Amino acid sequence: MLENEQALIQKAQRGDLNAFNALVLAYQNHVYTLAYRIMGEAHSAADVTQEAFILAFRRLSTYRGGNFRSWLLRITANQCYDELRRIRRKPAISVEELPNAESDDGPALPDETDTPEQVVQQRELQRAIQTCISHLSADQRIVLVMSDIEGFSYQEIADQIGANLGTVKSRLSRARAGVRDCLQAVKELLPPVFRLTSEEQ
Repeated sequence: MLENEQALIQKAQRGDLNAFNALVLAYQNHVYTLAYRIMGEAHSAADVTQEAFILAFRRLSTYRGGNFRSWLLRITANQCYDELRRIRRKPAISVEELPNAESDDGPALPDETDTPEQVVQQRELQRAIQTCISHLSADQRIVLVMSDIEGFSYQEIADQIGANLGTVKSRLSRARAGVRDCLQAVKELLPPVFRLTSEEQ
């Protein structure tokens, strides 16, 4: 949690732009990473991030305490959802259009004990996972990212996207299955426990 976060929020609610900018600097990587995971493309993620912070500033009066980061991420997820619905008819992006893994703030830095080969494999796997997520439908993509990457509860996701719990669970199940099936194309990058043999499929 950001030091003096509540004081900054209160100042920002009174219109202090410097205080709000401090909050932006503290959370911009979190917001961008969520946007990138959902949008699957750096330019769109940057646009969503900017729009999310503008909307957050306008809605600061509605913030009533609690986890400010989660509040920001819910706004971001909703912005992503709106944007995905707007561009739903746009063809799915190709692998070549995806940014390199190095430009994604999401994955952690490689462990110093990893060999160069392991580092390359981890980056290739991260890229493959993002590609698979990007090819899910908008409805499936957003519940997967919110649940499995950002850790939102089923109820929080349901409240955010305006769906019931059963719908959220169903979409999440299909999304996980879709990513799992997609990753079988690069199963040599997966840890052994996640690899399916031809007999198991």
